[in-house]
Amino acid sequence: MKKTINIPLGSQHISLLEPVRFKFECENEKIIGVDSDVGFVHRGVEKACTTSFKFDSIGYVVARVCGLCAITHSLTYTAAIEKLLGAEITSKAKYLRILLLELDRIHSHMLCLAHTCENAGFEAMFMRIMGDRELIMEIQELITGNRIQFDYINIGGVNRDLDVNSVQKVKENLYEVKQKVQGYMDEFTNNWSLSLKFKGIGALSLDEAYMYNAIGPLARASGLRIDVRNEIDYLPYNEVGYKMQTHTDGDINARNIVRLNEIVNSIEMCENILNGVPEGEIVTKVKGKPEGETVVRFEAPRGELMYYVKANGTAMLERVRIKTPTFSCIPAFSHIFLGEEYADAPAVLASFDPCMSCTAK
Repeated sequence: MKKTINIPLGSQHISLLEPVRFKFECENEKIIGVDSDVGFVHRGVEKACTTSFKFDSIGYVVARVCGLCAITHSLTYTAAIEKLLGAEITSKAKYLRILLLELDRIHSHMLCLAHTCENAGFEAMFMRIMGDRELIMEIQELITGNRIQFDYINIGGVNRDLDVNSVQKVKENLYEVKQKVQGYMDEFTNNWSLSLKFKGIGALSLDEAYMYNAIGPLARASGLRIDVRNEIDYLPYNEVGYKMQTHTDGDINARNIVRLNEIVNSIEMCENILNGVPEGEIVTKVKGKPEGETVVRFEAPRGELMYYVKANGTAMLERVRIKTPTFSCIPAFSHIFLGEEYADAPAVLASFDPCMSCTAK
């Protein structure tokens, strides 16, 4: 006789550091129903943006939404304000913005891959990737002054320029990380704990990715060719070597491979920027107060990040709305669990790379 039981996973759980709670309905060991709750770290950031801070300070406030993709948050908001003000940004500032966006993506993907190793019981690989990730954190600190929650993006440009010594150090660290990622490729392709064990587990088909509006690496691992970097003209991604990375299997292994390939492509783009950053100013003086409403999107490490901003010509905004990648992917997350063994749930969850700090705001 089959017996149905409910098993909670989270909000605090050894297999996932993010505060999200899933309730699995299981029939023997198989998951047949999923319920999720993501509201554990709500901080009222959107309300604070319209009641406590002027529009020219909010870029630094929203950088605190997430420690992993702080640059993406502050840039998306700032681009919305620049759009309302009709500001023109120099080519040099645009290139430097891409550089920091891609560094955000590299260290975020490395963190996800490390957690995947941890969930597979491969602690040595977890420690190895986290140690190598420090190389990226070092150069982010060198460029911005902070290890996390970077105050680098400014309305009109960026706050710091690169000097010769910084460029050399960034190149050296990126080269070292690139060599190490080649080693990861071998482990994630041939090691049983990280590749064969995860083939066919937590799979999302191309049709399901369409149906559930999957975005980011989750969608691209299912063959859905969707990436904001390929769709916007705010930044010159077509000039720095951007290449969309996809897979067709849609399982845990496919998501790992997509992230590895995206790290390699991000390093290539950073190298191209460092070798060809245009001359000029890093910031343009922008005057006036924003008026009207707009929507701006950027590709965060986990997928599309969207900001809606409504302004009334004063220093205080009427509305700031943040739509985060993890929030958009929750329907796909919940669907993937159905039919999987409960024992695989932590590994499937880690492969999503969910960010509750972004989602709950």
